[in-house]
Amino acid sequence: MPDFSFSDALLAWFDVHGRHDLPWQVADDPYKVWVSEIMLQQTQVKTVLQYFERFINRFPTVKDLGTASWDDVAPYWAGLGYYARARNLHKAASVVAQQGHFPKTREQWMELPGIGPSTAGALMSLGLREYGVIMDGNVKRVLSRFFAVEDDLSKPVHERAMWQRAEQLCPETRNHDYTQAIMDLGATVCTPKKPLCLYCPMQQHCQAHQQGLETELPYKKPKKAVPVKSAHVLLIHSQQEWFWQQRPSTGLWGGLWALPIAESESEFIQLCQRLHLPPLASSVQISHSFTHFTWLLNAHVIELETDQQEYLMAELGGQWLKPQIATEMGIPTAMKKLISAVNL
Repeated sequence: MPDFSFSDALLAWFDVHGRHDLPWQVADDPYKVWVSEIMLQQTQVKTVLQYFERFINRFPTVKDLGTASWDDVAPYWAGLGYYARARNLHKAASVVAQQGHFPKTREQWMELPGIGPSTAGALMSLGLREYGVIMDGNVKRVLSRFFAVEDDLSKPVHERAMWQRAEQLCPETRNHDYTQAIMDLGATVCTPKKPLCLYCPMQQHCQAHQQGLETELPYKKPKKAVPVKSAHVLLIHSQQEWFWQQRPSTGLWGGLWALPIAESESEFIQLCQRLHLPPLASSVQISHSFTHFTWLLNAHVIELETDQQEYLMAELGGQWLKPQIATEMGIPTAMKKLISAVNL
């Protein structure tokens, strides 16, 4: 490919077809880029757009986010999933707020919670307009197809080789445009399924296209069957209020509010006996899928008299809240499903 420049072709395509109006494409605001990068991990742009503006309106600067409590932050992330991202962003923002300035190097960015090599590269490039190289899912897909890489990129030796390819192609000039361009190409043209090769600036030089391997790459491990787990949810209500607990700060749904959950039949029976709960009024089941398992939640509806509210709070340490109020405080999507499924 002596007369072909990957970066020149990509930038020429980007100037005409790239995305130039995303709300975090602000030249002098690394904070907005940072929030967007964390939100975009494991999440599509169209979903992030629904959350980003609301989050930034509430926490317009890194200081606003860093000095807020987790209880203030959680409702603005609820529904985006992968909540460890939000907790790390919150912790890292408090560090930056205390320091009074953003990191200036890739290594300094990587010292913060939740920031790996690719995110650090994006923050250098898109956030600070300095030289930076990224390796997100879009880049892996574009480069693995362009070079017809059939290796398993989850193995460190092959991922290091891919980083070397990315560094060789990444230009110093217009680095931030190149970074956005390669993400845009992967998101809009070189897509996981049914790539639009006809519109790709790399088509004539793409080795996967020449070999008819576009849909086979990047290499995918055979999917394991996702296990199905079940749990019991106590939907205890009194008047128009439901009983909610704040989840532990680590683990599933960390720091969010949820109805009490017993993860086994025996735990559920013991809990009902210990709390002297009245007979069940009704029950409803919902299913909620995570990346690593599917949860069947059996919600048991139990009505309590108002004079028993304080007793339950003393025993379980939660709060009585109307579903709407709990939603505003930050609840997982599965709990929103339950609210919709239960007719109370």
